[in-house]
Amino acid sequence: MRERHWSEGVVEWMVWLSGLVPFGVAEEILQQVGRVGVSDSSLWRRVQEVGEKFKEQMEEERIRANVLEGRWGGPVERVEPKGRMGVAMDGCMIHIREEGWKELKVGCVFEVETGWVVDRETGERVEVGRAVANSYVAHLGGPEVLGQMVWAEAKRRGWEGAVETEVVGDGAPWIWNLAADYFYDSHQVVDWYHATEHLAEAARLLKGEGTQARTIWFNQWKKRLFQGDALQLALALQAAAAKQPEIAEALEREAGYFYNNHRRMNYQEMREERWVIGSGMVESGGKQFKARLAGSGMRWSRPGAERLIPIRAAIIST
Repeated sequence: MRERHWSEGVVEWMVWLSGLVPFGVAEEILQQVGRVGVSDSSLWRRVQEVGEKFKEQMEEERIRANVLEGRWGGPVERVEPKGRMGVAMDGCMIHIREEGWKELKVGCVFEVETGWVVDRETGERVEVGRAVANSYVAHLGGPEVLGQMVWAEAKRRGWEGAVETEVVGDGAPWIWNLAADYFYDSHQVVDWYHATEHLAEAARLLKGEGTQARTIWFNQWKKRLFQGDALQLALALQAAAAKQPEIAEALEREAGYFYNNHRRMNYQEMREERWVIGSGMVESGGKQFKARLAGSGMRWSRPGAERLIPIRAAIIST
């Protein structure tokens, strides 16, 4: 049977719903709410068609943004002055048939604005930087292509006109390698919550699980870490490792984390200057990709996932 020809508006609705929820759920919503009778297989085909166009468009933008100046042959666009901007990068796992679990690398471009919040430690109202107007890109593969995609998205949004910029990450080396290649003049900051997770592990190693000594040590160093003492923390962990061979390897690992990233851990200074010090915006993006692509029992072909990813990115971008 020949498939029904749908209007452009209905097709957009189909693809949007399929990017939000599984195809079977989208089929039911369209039937019950929109009175549109369409099978989940038809929805899948529409997503494949539209997703392939999205892929081609994003690939063209990636190439255009990363060619040497003057090589593309197009007009040089005037960059309008902007405020402060930032990028953040992270990864999440999705299952690809015949390949297993693979990392989907996610990038977020955002604007930095200031707002008032209640400080969890002191209870005082403080003015802090926060990420707004988040847009996302994602790549099922190595970091180099993601770096080019993030740069293309940042450039599209006026990065070159921003007065100041920052890069936020969890401490993974690939993130800082990309920052050096594409965002070399930006402030760099390791996500505060990841840093405190590593601090908590160091406290557990040194003082045991659930002990009062662990709590005291953690709270003391948490305050110092926020004030910029990451290097001193790394040296203290190295000294402890030298005295405790049974846990030396684990302590050295935590010491290395703080030593390698200590220049990116000036949290008090960054916060006072109204910069974002958490990577919640990109972690939220990763969770939203996983919600659609890593649900219970979901197994994707690589082409099928790669065509849905840009649709999902467009939906979750604000």
